[in-house]
Amino acid sequence: MATPKKRKQPSKKVATGAKGQASKVKSATKQKPTPKTRIQGGVATTDLVFSASVSGNAEVFRDIMRIHVPVGSTVADVTYSKGAFWALIPSGDYELLATDLKTGVDCRDLPYSDESLDALVLDPPYMEGLFRKNVNQMAGGGTHSAFRSHYSNGAALETADGPKYHDAVLDLYFRAAREALRVLKPYGTFIVKCQDEVSANKQRLTHVELINEWSKEFYCKDLFVVVRENKPGVSRIKEQQHARKNHSYFLVFTKRDPKHPRRLYAPKRPKN
Repeated sequence: MATPKKRKQPSKKVATGAKGQASKVKSATKQKPTPKTRIQGGVATTDLVFSASVSGNAEVFRDIMRIHVPVGSTVADVTYSKGAFWALIPSGDYELLATDLKTGVDCRDLPYSDESLDALVLDPPYMEGLFRKNVNQMAGGGTHSAFRSHYSNGAALETADGPKYHDAVLDLYFRAAREALRVLKPYGTFIVKCQDEVSANKQRLTHVELINEWSKEFYCKDLFVVVRENKPGVSRIKEQQHARKNHSYFLVFTKRDPKHPRRLYAPKRPKN
């Protein structure tokens, strides 16, 4: 019996010539679209605000406000004194609420409504000499009396068994911060001036203590170091055991939103 012949499968035609090449190019173009060229924004510059400066408080405070507090904000400076921080801020840029003990307002008991302020400035006395059980032993006498009148009520410690020395300084900061937490809006800015010190021959890093204490309620967004332009001295010394402090700090905090405690920045509002 004869074996049947297998039928040949029809061969597929391959496009050749100019038409075929055009088809291949068209197919490749669909698979790999040409990416758009990305243009970087901004300009190269060294005209920046830096974290450490050999300058006065007014220069650094001006830069802090420029970066962290929008013009037109309502700002309470609750330890205003003579307004040294505001010397370089143009009048009218902010709605300034200037108070201190001289005006009858204690930073630990503010007259403002809850969540009514955009920013708050706190610069209490960070020298333990104003916190003594005996008025005669308090710092700020003689030529420094003006300092005491603005930053201290001139009275001894409220309770004999309360915190003393450096811990009394911290207690003032902590109680003032509780009021700041109450009156600031969510994501409001809390600007704090402080300085480390050696107390009872023990190194106390005030700026670290404040940041740690407030970490749940406030996010420490920025830190500025102000280095004195002149050299501080002492009246007498036997043996130096710690470096003499010639710098202080501005700490910039953002109040956390209780509803979104992990959110560090206010959500951007959609443009109209």
